[in-house]
Amino acid sequence: MALKLTLKPNERIIVNGCAIRNADRRQVLTIESRADVVRGHDLLEPDGEATPVRKAYFLIQTALIRADVREKIVPIIQTQLADLATCFGPETMGHVFEAANFVSMGDYYKAMRSLRPVMKREEEVFAHVAAAQPRDEVAPDELDGAEP
Repeated sequence: MALKLTLKPNERIIVNGCAIRNADRRQVLTIESRADVVRGHDLLEPDGEATPVRKAYFLIQTALIRADVREKIVPIIQTQLADLATCFGPETMGHVFEAANFVSMGDYYKAMRSLRPVMKREEEVFAHVAAAQPRDEVAPDELDGAEP
C-alpha cells in the first residue's frame, strides 16, 4: 500500500535517513515501497530540553532515521522505556508499553507516536511542579557571602 504525503511549502521530511525539503509550493509525494519516513514537525531537535521521555523519544527518532545505529541503540531504548513505565500512572503506562512493543517490532514511527501523549503528560507534571515551587524574594546571587 502506497503512502501519500501532502507537503506544505518548505516542509521537511526524512526518507530513509535522507533529509528532503519541499519548495515554496504545496506538493504531493507518493511513496510506493517500504521506507522509513518522518515529517519534520515530528522530530525533536537535539538541543531541546532533555527530559526522560524526550530522551527516549529522541533515541527512537534516531533509530528511525539512522538504520546504521539501530542494533546498538534498541537495547538502550528498551531500558529507558522500562524505566519510564514505572514513572507514570496507568493512564500513560499503556502508551509506554505500546511504544516498547513497536520498537521491538521495528516500527519506530508508531513508537514515537505512542510516546506523544506521555511527553504531553510529562510537560504537565513539570509545569505543575514548577508552579508549586515557592519563589524566594532573594535572588541567588544575593546569597553569595551571606552568613548562615
